[in-house]
Amino acid sequence: MGANAQTSVPLFTAGEVLTAVNQNLSAGTGVPVFATTVTRDAAFGGTGEKVLAEGQLAYIEADNVVQYYDGAAWETVGPASAGALTLISATTIGNAVSSVTVSNAFSSTYDAYQIVVSGGVASTANDLNMTFGSTTTGYYYFRVFSFYSGSTQSLSNGNNTSFFDAGLGSTNTLNANCFVINPNLAKRTVFQNWRISASSVGVGGFVNGFEDSNTQHTAFTITASTGTFTGGTIRVYGLANS
Repeated sequence: MGANAQTSVPLFTAGEVLTAVNQNLSAGTGVPVFATTVTRDAAFGGTGEKVLAEGQLAYIEADNVVQYYDGAAWETVGPASAGALTLISATTIGNAVSSVTVSNAFSSTYDAYQIVVSGGVASTANDLNMTFGSTTTGYYYFRVFSFYSGSTQSLSNGNNTSFFDAGLGSTNTLNANCFVINPNLAKRTVFQNWRISASSVGVGGFVNGFEDSNTQHTAFTITASTGTFTGGTIRVYGLANS
């Protein structure tokens, strides 16, 4: 959290002493500064806090954007060069781990996301499976199309605890390229990916499916189907709503 970041937007009452600290907080930035959209949402409407209303401005450090409240939702106004794809987080994978959880990946700012895994190595050829939040009880439905050693295979599966084949790992590299739609909305989370194994046998394919709990997720976990993985980076990008 930066030096200008706030966790509340105070509302002053009649007769209250206005201190230098109060003045410096607003004078230092011009608009409230928050570490994430989560701290932004928690800063309004509580005891001694300003009521959120149309026209409110905020700066989000995690996304490097300025936002305004239109009376119903937060909209992004800058920077103009941010483009349609914004890097939300980059998580470095540790040494010989079997799973990695990426927290605060999803929020109300975006409806759709791209998740990319690159670099690193696996201890053995494995699948990288993906779980949304803590939802692991019979909610994942998907169809896998694979290309393996010159043949094509198709597999339909339901009532699973995760999306398997969200990515692939080998002793050469890890890779995944996933698109996720609606993870932070009270709707089914739709999932699609394609991946290639850099092992000597050559495995590729793609997965389509959905997670059926209607849970508003903020995090996801990538787990090795067997063995461990080391190094590499998990990057999460938000796709602009407009």
